[in-house]
Order: sequence, then C-alpha cells, then structure tokens
Amino acid sequence: MKHFAELISSLETSNKTTAKVDAMVHYLQTADDKDKLWFLALFTGKRPKRPINTNFLRSWALEITGLPEWLFLESYSSVGDIGETLSLILPRPEYTIEKSLSQWMSELIALKDRSDEEKKEYVLESWNGLDYTERFIFNKLIGGSFRIGVSKKLLINALSKYSGIETSQLMHSIMGKWSIEEADFQELIQGTNINPDNSKPYPFCLAYPLEKTPEELGDLEEWQAEYKWDGIRGQFIRRNDEVFIWSRGEELVNTQFPELVSALEKMEGNFVLDGEILAVKDDEVLNFNELQKRLNRKTISAKMMKDIPIQAFVYDLLEFDGEDFRAKPLVERRLKLEELLENSEINNFKLPEIVVAKSWEELAEIRLESRHNNSEGLMLKQKNSLYHSGRKKGDWWKWKVDALTIDAVLIYAQKGSGRRSGFYTDYTFAVKKDDQLVTIAKAYSGLTDKEIMEVSRFVTKNSLEKFGPVRTVKAELVFEIAFEGIGFSNRHKSGVALRFPRIVRWRRDKTVKDIDDIEEVKKLIT
Repeated sequence: MKHFAELISSLETSNKTTAKVDAMVHYLQTADDKDKLWFLALFTGKRPKRPINTNFLRSWALEITGLPEWLFLESYSSVGDIGETLSLILPRPEYTIEKSLSQWMSELIALKDRSDEEKKEYVLESWNGLDYTERFIFNKLIGGSFRIGVSKKLLINALSKYSGIETSQLMHSIMGKWSIEEADFQELIQGTNINPDNSKPYPFCLAYPLEKTPEELGDLEEWQAEYKWDGIRGQFIRRNDEVFIWSRGEELVNTQFPELVSALEKMEGNFVLDGEILAVKDDEVLNFNELQKRLNRKTISAKMMKDIPIQAFVYDLLEFDGEDFRAKPLVERRLKLEELLENSEINNFKLPEIVVAKSWEELAEIRLESRHNNSEGLMLKQKNSLYHSGRKKGDWWKWKVDALTIDAVLIYAQKGSGRRSGFYTDYTFAVKKDDQLVTIAKAYSGLTDKEIMEVSRFVTKNSLEKFGPVRTVKAELVFEIAFEGIGFSNRHKSGVALRFPRIVRWRRDKTVKDIDDIEEVKKLIT
C-alpha cells in the first residue's frame, strides 16, 4: 500500500503529463504482478463495490477523536473530500502495517460478508497502522469513491513506456473484458489472446481553421465541401471478422456504441473508415448534449439506444481489403467509399452529402445557415488531397460559423491547480430567470493573469457562502461567454448546456441588470 500511496500522491501533486507517466512507470517497475493487476483494475474503473457506508466511517472517526459533529462538518466543508477529512482528523498511527495492495483489496472485498462490529474492528485497526496518505487511499477504496485524474490515454502511454508495447495493442487488450480473478498481468499487457494487427488504427488526418478568405483557395471546382459535424470523430475498423471503433482520443469505444458494432459485424469485407459518430433521430442530427449522455458508460440500455439512436457519418476510406488507401487522392477514396456503402444495407452508416455551390459566395451563404442542421460550418477538402497523418496546412480546412455569445454574471468560484492554485480560476456563470439567477455554464479560460488576480481579490472580499472549495460570490462581475453550441440539459438550473464555453471578455461596462434572460438564450437552440 505504501508504494501505491506514493504513486497516488505523485499523481495528485503534479500537473505535468511527463511526470505522471514517469510516476506510473516507476510503480510498474517496482510493484509485483498482483499489485500491477490491481493498479490496472482500479485505473480502468474495475473497482469492487464499497463494503462499508461512509456514514459508518465518519461515526467511528468521531468516536475516536471525540470531535463534535459540527466541527467535522466544518472541516469537511473546507477540505471538500470525506476520505481526506477523515485522514486529517484521525490521531497519528501507533504502529505500521505492511501489506501489499493486492492483500488490502482482497481483505476489503471479504468485508462485505462480515458483521458491522467486525467491519469496525478491521477499519480501526487499519487506521491505527497507516500514515496520512495511506489512510486517505484506504478510505477512498473502502468508501467506493476511488477516482484519479488519469485518462485512459495517459495510462496506456505509461504502460507503453514501461513495456515497449504499442499503445494500440495495449488499448485493445486492457480496455477489453477481463476480470481481476482470472487475468494475469503479463498476459494481459502482452495481449496473448488478441491479434493486435486487427485493431490497429491509423493516425487521424486533421484540419486547420481557415486563415484566409475562401476565394484565396482558388477555383471552387478543386475543392470538396462537406458539413462539419459536432460529434465524436471515429475510425471504424473491420478486419478478419473483428470490429473496433476508435475515438480520436485513442480510446476504444465499442461498448458505448453497440449498434455501430453490430452494423459493422453485418457488413462484408475488410476496411477502415473515418467519420463522425452522431445522435440522429427521425433523420435529424441531435444536439451534442444528447450524444454526451451515451459516453463513458459501461453498458448501454435498450431504452437509451431507442431514445438516443446513433449513426456514423463516414466521409473517408483509409483501407480496403488490406490495401492502404491513404495515398490515393480524395476523389478516388470517395468513389470507393460510395461503392462500399451502396452495396451495404446497413442503416447506421451514412455517406454525408457533398455540399454543392456555384460560387464561393453561394457556399458562404450555405455556411451561415449550417446551424439549422446542427452542424458547425463547413469542411473544405482539396479533391486531390492525400489522407495525411496529423495536420498539414493547405489540403483540409475547417470553415466554422462564428461562435455564439451571451452575457452572464459570475456567481461561484473555485481555486485552480498547479501554478494557479492560489487564485480563483474556475468560474460558474448565471443568467436571469424572472427575478432569480440560474446557472448556465462553467468556464476556465479567457482571462489574462492580471484579470485573474483581480477577480480573485474580488472573490476573497465578496464571498457569501462556502461549500467545500467552492465560494458563492456576490453577483456583480459580468462576462461575455462564447460557445459553439447550445442544447437542453438537466445539468444546469437554467435547463440548457453550452458546448465549449469560454470567456471572451470582462464586460466592465455592464451590470447584473444587463445580463441575458434564459428565455432569450433558449431561442438560440435550433
């Protein structure tokens, strides 16, 4: 546990990607295979159910310390995490317990069948033999709230650096179905039961925002225009009767889109497609907020598949029958893609239309109306362009519509992390609803360092309430908030959610009386 606690401490205190990767590599180099396997399980969400309710932990800690409940609640409000609060208030340990992570996890799992008195005895003995950091990890594990700020991609990069195995092979193996009871660490990362060649994706071809007038690109006939969809970029791989869907973030997302997996399994041949995953109902592309409800779930219910049906709009062909098509011109790839989809009776995969216009002026008018079909604008692709790895200026351009904006007032603030840990940099904004204020968005970027310090001073002097690390602020500071899209949502009291909100400017010329009304904001939803 000591080494695992040191790892968690390193990950929590660093905001540098390389430092986090190095910390995980060091742990993998020193831990035994059983502990490494639990490391993988915990970091990929395969943690066991909590054996003890946190209310019991709080009650036992108050009994040990003799603290009044009001003081514990005040401490919890300041710290913001119950596991950390418990670790801080407990007295120093009287002895040292040396157990491996795998032994701790086995004991915690076995607790579920023990009596309340046996659970209490075990917890108190454990607290008395662990230092602060180890207690914190113990509390998080036993309370079932173990979460760590490490993405799957960062985890895979660490495993790759440790093992020398390609990231795609590791992702294929680690993110599949496996259980802690049956898996072996070395066999798991080596992927002994998989064929990594079947799942390997290509680097995505990416576009730059259009930096010039479209007329400067030359003859319109040399360009292919498509709508730019606001979904999840994906590669759809079918090789040797195996199917894989990769996101641009290099994550396998098969479990989140089972209807796409099923459709690919019914198709014939071997191929790799590039496209966008979208929520589409009654032939209309739904707002991204609807698609977001499907993300990061272990299972997708039949009801959710019915309520939020998914389609893939595929616009490029990267591989066909084992042949790499990326070096072929776009027009040739498009023709082969049309042929592939025309011979398929699958409804989940669509070939998006090419936007036709007689002039750049006419195309510009189409672009301005693109929000009416829930797209972000247009993509401009040179017809003879290759499918490059990464970004290459000149061949593919994003011609997006201008961002939407509203005026909102700051009502909550929280301190940042890293070099900004001493300043309030995480903000929650609100708009008017009748005579009240309702939250509509969070934003973390857009202000200068000087403005951040000024806002921090205001928050310090004008805090009304505190909820853990969050401060309620007097509603005076007005900001212009830009965003790419908007849709109905239950996540905010306003009933709407903004896509990619960010601060454009501090509106010192406006007061809270000048902020937008929620009913007017809702009119922006198409």
